[in-house]
Amino acid sequence: MFLKQILLAVIGISAGLIVSAGVFTVLISVGLIPRFAGKMHVARKIFVLEEMVVFGTLAGGFFSIFSDWGMIGEFVKQRQLFGQGTTNGIWNFIGTVFLILFGLFAGIFVGCLALAIAEMLNTIPVFARRIGFRHGLGIAILAVAFGKLLGSLIYFTQRVFLYGNP
Repeated sequence: MFLKQILLAVIGISAGLIVSAGVFTVLISVGLIPRFAGKMHVARKIFVLEEMVVFGTLAGGFFSIFSDWGMIGEFVKQRQLFGQGTTNGIWNFIGTVFLILFGLFAGIFVGCLALAIAEMLNTIPVFARRIGFRHGLGIAILAVAFGKLLGSLIYFTQRVFLYGNP
């Protein structure tokens, strides 16, 4: 039984390393981190940006496996850190602000990654030439972005994620 657990641990760690290496390879091959550094004018600190991506990935993996360590809200609520009766409201507000910021930054990252992959594959210029699209490409991209935003708002406000249909 003990050897089975050791084997499962080795297989799990190996699979995790392979998947994370694949993710980092994609990020490096599309040049996303250097592009971010160039846009933010912090090219001298590119290694710090790369280390932060690695740290964020490791922290996310850690908290997804050991979720008890990420239960800060339970700690705050049990000890009533903001005072009796106001802790739940304040903590819910802090949590909502955190989720909004996380969703914003995660969406920006995923959008940049998708555009970097599309640019690397040269799909946008090829598609624009194929259909004879000369003017208004920026408007078309904004329309797609607003459509995704509207779809997300409908998805979450109508609670489609709970029931499958509005």
